Amino acid sequence: MSERLFESDDAASAGAGGGGPLAVRMRPRRLGDLVGQEHLLAAGSTLRTAIESGTPHSMVLYGPPGSGKTTIARIVAGAAEGAFEEESAVNAGRAEVRAVIARAGERRRAGRATIFFLDEIHRFNKAQQDALLPAVEDGLVTLIGATTENPYFEVNSALLSRTQVYELRALDAAAVAELLRRAIADRERGLADPPAIDDEALAMLAERAGGDARAALGALERAAGAAGPDGRVDVAAVEDAMQRSAVRYDKGGDRHYDYISAWIKATRNSDVDASVYYLAAMLAGGEDPRFIARRMVIFASEDVGNAAPQALAVASAAAAAVDRVGLPECRLNLAQAAVYLALAPKSNASYAALLAAEREIRSHGLAEPPDAIRDGHYPGAAELGRGAGYRYPHDEPGAVSDQRTLPEELGDARFYEPTDRGFEAELGERLRRLRKRRGA
Repeated sequence: MSERLFESDDAASAGAGGGGPLAVRMRPRRLGDLVGQEHLLAAGSTLRTAIESGTPHSMVLYGPPGSGKTTIARIVAGAAEGAFEEESAVNAGRAEVRAVIARAGERRRAGRATIFFLDEIHRFNKAQQDALLPAVEDGLVTLIGATTENPYFEVNSALLSRTQVYELRALDAAAVAELLRRAIADRERGLADPPAIDDEALAMLAERAGGDARAALGALERAAGAAGPDGRVDVAAVEDAMQRSAVRYDKGGDRHYDYISAWIKATRNSDVDASVYYLAAMLAGGEDPRFIARRMVIFASEDVGNAAPQALAVASAAAAAVDRVGLPECRLNLAQAAVYLALAPKSNASYAALLAAEREIRSHGLAEPPDAIRDGHYPGAAELGRGAGYRYPHDEPGAVSDQRTLPEELGDARFYEPTDRGFEAELGERLRRLRKRRGA
């Protein structure tokens, strides 16, 4: 007989009148009840097969809050034959882990398996994670770790090599809306006295939850509890429950493009206040922070360029931080990058140079490089004159030779014309000296 350490908690809150929060009461209990994560649970997938066969493997579930990590862990355990133990790395330490492992050893001697769900596994330090290694490697426990942080940064590589990482995605608005409708319709586990909720309010709640089903269900429960005499939940009630005003933002429509366009143009114009405002507007509207970060990386080269070369490093670091930290904390990284990009001197000279070179190629085709700088390392290259007469710049004064490197057909073509802004002004001075030395 399987031991389910969470059954008593679920049973206590199973009914509408239970003491548990709505998100706990409405937690899906079977694979068929899950909403979202189709990329992990499609027919024939590794994870679905493990659940359906009742033979789970050690895994790390990585995803944003409210995406279903705990739900999947419990469904995995519910489908398997064995005991289920659950700890949170916030409260547990090595002593608790040793106790779980000791109980797992006793069960193994009795022919029973143990599934160990460790929430927020990223909060365990290296020594605590190392304490799990022997038990996982030996199969004494089947470990299911859950984390909102990138496990490739936060979980020991030795432990990762013994687990399968599954990345969960934030639920889309349609999936969250489906869960909300279930909570309203389910008289056994859902709202005890379900209100009538306006379509606009339900849609806003689903969208504004940012893919977090737990947050959406919690807000619905608060809004229902504060419903007026008519028992209706409108947009104002949802705003109050979420403690934020409704933000009209369509991630797939006009506002998605309007606000990123406004951010780019305000930042290009060095208006730091407008840049930060539009960044905040996109984040408040539930925009994917990775989309914003990608635009920042592009902006750093397209609009700042070599006037402030560090801008690309700042934007790239912000993009890496978004992946590593996630929401809500990565808002700080994006804000820092937005301020830097807005206040940096601007130049599109490198972008303009690329466009000019591309126009030349489209108009006249590819011109052959001079023989002296072509590859001379293959058999027969010397007979063709490849590499003949090449002058190694490091052997020349100032590490620059006056040897021609542009194709002859291009004459003295100029593609890059630096501005006099920021660091590019220094580049411009060096460019003038180099061109003069080459006699161009």
